[in-house]
Amino acid sequence: MTPNSASSAPSRRNFLASTAVAAAAVAGGMPLLSACGGSQSGSKDGTTSGKDAAKILPSFVASTVVAPDIPAKNGSAAGFTKAIAEADLKTSVTKKLGSGGKLKIMAPFWGTPPKGDNPYYTAMNKAIGVDVTWQNQDGVTYDEKLGAVLASSDIPDVVVVPGWNLNGKIPGAINAKFADLGPYLSGDKVKDYPNLAAVPTEAWQRGIFGGQLRAIPMPASYVTDIAPLYRKDIFDKKGYSVPTSPKEFLSWAKEATRPKSKVWACDDMKWTAFNIFSVFPGSDKALWWNMVDGKLVNRIETDEYLEALEWVRKLYAAKVVHPDAVSGKAGGNAGNRLTSGEVLVYNQNISDWWGKMSEQHAQNPDFEIAAFDIFGPDGGDPKLWAVQPANIFTFISKKASKQQIKDFLAVCDFCAAPYGTKEFMLTMYGVEGTDYEVKKGLPAKTTQGVNEVNGAFDYTGNPAPFVAYTDFPDVTKGMVEWQQRMGAFTRKTSFFGLTVTEPNRWANLADSFEQLEDDVVRGRKKISDVQQAVADWKSKGGDDLRDWYKKLLDDTGSAK
Repeated sequence: MTPNSASSAPSRRNFLASTAVAAAAVAGGMPLLSACGGSQSGSKDGTTSGKDAAKILPSFVASTVVAPDIPAKNGSAAGFTKAIAEADLKTSVTKKLGSGGKLKIMAPFWGTPPKGDNPYYTAMNKAIGVDVTWQNQDGVTYDEKLGAVLASSDIPDVVVVPGWNLNGKIPGAINAKFADLGPYLSGDKVKDYPNLAAVPTEAWQRGIFGGQLRAIPMPASYVTDIAPLYRKDIFDKKGYSVPTSPKEFLSWAKEATRPKSKVWACDDMKWTAFNIFSVFPGSDKALWWNMVDGKLVNRIETDEYLEALEWVRKLYAAKVVHPDAVSGKAGGNAGNRLTSGEVLVYNQNISDWWGKMSEQHAQNPDFEIAAFDIFGPDGGDPKLWAVQPANIFTFISKKASKQQIKDFLAVCDFCAAPYGTKEFMLTMYGVEGTDYEVKKGLPAKTTQGVNEVNGAFDYTGNPAPFVAYTDFPDVTKGMVEWQQRMGAFTRKTSFFGLTVTEPNRWANLADSFEQLEDDVVRGRKKISDVQQAVADWKSKGGDDLRDWYKKLLDDTGSAK
């Protein structure tokens, strides 16, 4: 039986991509490099990268329960392209690890939370051996709820914290309120939980807060997840060649744009431009910085940053960008503009490759999209930068008993079961006949399953990254191989894999740059305005922030 899902539920993965810019972590108090020690709660200063991190991090033992059709390579996900019959599903949790104890878990939820006694929750609790009660909170205002709860003296047993909520006083509260999992997971101790042992070390590194292993991380591929997706069916029909340089792209875009026929070459291409011109990642504030020729440099200070904006500005000036993107409607409707044929190229989370194919296939069997390879500014190989290998974290209270911590880890280990196992099927699809039905050998969620089987157990544990869209095996193959090709050109910036919280006095220092970027590419501001903004940023604290980051790097070292 073959689940039509990627390594994390599509709703989580897509939400993460759409909010990447807003996810930068800022906090007050003394400098905190969560993966490198120095906390607000009195834990030791110094380094937890390098040798010290080795004492904290769990041993890595790759899972051999189910072999992927396409092994992971160059930081990519693994790929599964073939259906696995229910009778062939493997078992990764050979004995029930839960003690029958109770846990309350608070997590974000987008939509209307299901009833607490629904069949899915009941089946999961029985299989794991832990009585979990979910305290679902509105995902839109989760940061407010999270802050209030962590400021109180009474917090739930377990709390899910998305990376984009690591701001204000939350990081300090994490160090003060959540337990050290090291005594249960560090080194070979993790082997008591084989599915957690198969979580990549880079993801665990992100789970070190305040010098201790406090979080169960949600692993992700470090290869950029923003891909330039295009209408392959229209390209083939029109005889278009996929562009292989910025110059070729602009030339093709002018040829393909037909306003009278309501066809424009592309939507906003800013995030692809940042990749083409090798701009340091913008999805995490720590990744904005990198050592260049002995100096710590921020992405906004680089020539590459200005070159990327200038190229996108040329696209807008040539009127090859859809008018809705010009007016600022570049977000939620961009995918619809692609599927309608009004736009031929747009950039989006790579999971949308499957999303759009699945959505359109029944009504338009000829519909086909793909991702073209990112090229360099001169048409040669690109120089790409890695994104963070984990961005959602789950913690357990310091007040939890040892048995509660073990029960928590039992939940996490069960939910981190790999694709192709009975545990994975239950976690991701729920109860057969209630939450899903098998159609043509593939599980399909019922309306009840759609409402109930999401935003809960899938937060508490996840296997190493993988793609398993077996209803579209060519898409799975295309996605993984694209990641592998792009991964071959991907390098890591100085703070890759580390969770950094900036001092509050500089928290909003760079907030205006995203709007400025959008104004520049649309012709409302000039490149010189960016240069002036960078100069202002430096004088108002950017240079001081550079010194802060440099000292952090000198004191702790890199996790690369």
